[in-house]
Amino acid sequence: MQRIRKALRNEKGLTLVELLAVIVILGIIAAIAIPAVGGIIQNSKEDAVKAEAIAILEAAKMYKINTNEPEGDEDWTIDVSVLETENYIESVDFPENAKVNLENDPLTLSATDVKAGDETIDFYNANIEMINEDDDLTIGTAPDTN
Repeated sequence: MQRIRKALRNEKGLTLVELLAVIVILGIIAAIAIPAVGGIIQNSKEDAVKAEAIAILEAAKMYKINTNEPEGDEDWTIDVSVLETENYIESVDFPENAKVNLENDPLTLSATDVKAGDETIDFYNANIEMINEDDDLTIGTAPDTN
């Protein structure tokens, strides 16, 4: 019994090494986990913007049903702010340039520089199917700048 007590008293130096090993292991885990969590958060923000875009298009469908098509050669487009003002959708975080083309079937959304965390997403005549399928930050076909 006394031998065991004596052996337990002599294990003073080992705990410091164990503590350093645990700190190193925790540092390695943190170095791996922190960037992965950051990527998950960014993806969630991008998905939230895409969900808002789909909600805008769904609200525009309701607007189209309840509104008469303009006469003549006018383009039938509306600003997203009109959907908010007329209570078809609650406040969305889309820029002023966001427009829905009501002439197209299916309806399409055009908006550039929509903030999604650290990135921006551009929608060029994007419909719901395109938004759901596209994983890029540019949805639809960007117009030629030439």
